[in-house]
Amino acid sequence: MELDFERCYRAVDSRDQRFDGWFYTAVTSTGIYCRPSCPAITPKRANVTFHPSAAAAQRAGFRACKRCRPDAAPGSPEWDARADLVGRAMRLIGDGVVDRDGVPGLASRLGYTERHLNRLLTAELGAGPLALARAQRAQTARILIETTDLGLADIAFAAGFGSVRQFNETIQEVYAQAPNQLRERRPVARTEVGTINLRLAYRSPLHVPALLDFLETRALPGVEERVGNTYRRGLNLPHGSAMVALTPEKRWVSATLRLRDVRDLAPAVARCRRLFDLDADPDAVDTTLSADVALRASVDTEPGVRVPRAVDGFEMAVRAIVGQQVSVAGARATLTRMLRAAGLSGVASPPTDRRPAALPDLVGFPAAAELAELPDSAFGMPANRRQTIRQLAEVVAAGKIDLEPGADREETVARLVELPGIGPWTAGYVAMRAIGDPDVFLPTDLAARRGAAALGLPTTPKALEKHAERWRPWRSYALIRLWRAS
Repeated sequence: MELDFERCYRAVDSRDQRFDGWFYTAVTSTGIYCRPSCPAITPKRANVTFHPSAAAAQRAGFRACKRCRPDAAPGSPEWDARADLVGRAMRLIGDGVVDRDGVPGLASRLGYTERHLNRLLTAELGAGPLALARAQRAQTARILIETTDLGLADIAFAAGFGSVRQFNETIQEVYAQAPNQLRERRPVARTEVGTINLRLAYRSPLHVPALLDFLETRALPGVEERVGNTYRRGLNLPHGSAMVALTPEKRWVSATLRLRDVRDLAPAVARCRRLFDLDADPDAVDTTLSADVALRASVDTEPGVRVPRAVDGFEMAVRAIVGQQVSVAGARATLTRMLRAAGLSGVASPPTDRRPAALPDLVGFPAAAELAELPDSAFGMPANRRQTIRQLAEVVAAGKIDLEPGADREETVARLVELPGIGPWTAGYVAMRAIGDPDVFLPTDLAARRGAAALGLPTTPKALEKHAERWRPWRSYALIRLWRAS
């Protein structure tokens, strides 16, 4: 991928945090690579090269800066937003697919040959899928070394390395230190097995009330809850269950993860980042939306509104079906009854001053196969809607519809609307929150039309959809603002 030298150098010279994750600065005189906002003295032009990924910088022989931790920078918003093969591949690599299934598994998920995939990723990012996954493994290993008291051999395999030797060589190459030296730099206190504390960086601004209010209103007891400024929920991960507590801070989100299997650290982090939309570029979004006078006041008052996404695509699709033509409160009540029938208690422990520091027992949403086996009495909804959920569960369990971020967005939407009982509104809602499409608009949505009326916008679906064209490619973010105005 071509990077404009002058633009990149200006960002480095001004230490502009907005460009963290977009590219990486390699300094030939020191052999290190940094994020653009690194506080170190700006290197001379003659000593600088720019790389589109940390893996590309590592491949060129540079090691990570110990001061700015470039591997901990927010991910590029480009890979979060793009619907093409490279964007899909990056989301799957971030979710740990290469660590679990290898490059052949990644290529199979995407429907392309390994050779073609390697060629495209190398052209765009300066590194192939194996190198990109290796860079992620190194970051995962560093987090485990610095935040847990796990043995180094256990960390090696938990991070996805095939051997302790490979782990040692990679850490030495990327961080210019042996694993035991990294641990000496930051000795950690003994913690509960499987508990990991870390910080998730994001690009400012982040409108925390909008994000937490949205999730709290739709929170399912026993699965998720909000306590003060912290959001907690259960997760289903590739190697087992987990619980997470996310607390937004000024420059990062503090995350406490309780993992049944520490091999799930990378996918857990990826899903938490996705849930809070932490890789978004709020400046780009807000600049486009504020160009419309009808949204300008909203953007000025509440900058950095994100699109709350999902940790489980099937869960989000079920929520969308249950939410058809009913209120948010009504959908929540129906889903709660369904969860009780699936074996959840349905009620999380209420917060008290004596509450222990440990996370409450929250669980992930039932899997598709599990939900499909529930009796009719568990659903508490019209028969045709119940049948739609059953059909969805069957095709998801059979692998016929992909509802995860690496899915082909157009193909998934097309397959969803083929199912009886799923129309454009439902498919669009799933595309926005489960698959991460930043440019979804739902002109028939009643709350969106009420919000449009409050902002002086057209209220008929056809006229509102036409007006929304000026919000491309960020119509999903505009939709969140309309809902907040309703």
